[in-house]
Amino acid sequence: MNDVIDNAAEQRFELEVDGHTAFAAYERENNVLVFTHTVVPAALRGQGVGSRLIEGALRQVRAAGGKVRPVCSFVAGYLAQHPEWQDLRA
Repeated sequence: MNDVIDNAAEQRFELEVDGHTAFAAYERENNVLVFTHTVVPAALRGQGVGSRLIEGALRQVRAAGGKVRPVCSFVAGYLAQHPEWQDLRA
């Protein structure tokens, strides 16, 4: 299993799988990460890659003591389906 990395220079969390990179873009507003959009390459869709990406990103946000605001519909949907992450909502 690949690890999610925070590419702060590009303002996105990334997960590389089989030579493809899925990412969740964000904008930082103080201690809040505003997730703006998520991209999973067509070759990786339907394999749970998006969920792995968002879970990894949320773990890092929690570890840093941050909060999230999901503008992206995928992130909002993930949060709605996983109540264990509700404490991270800004």
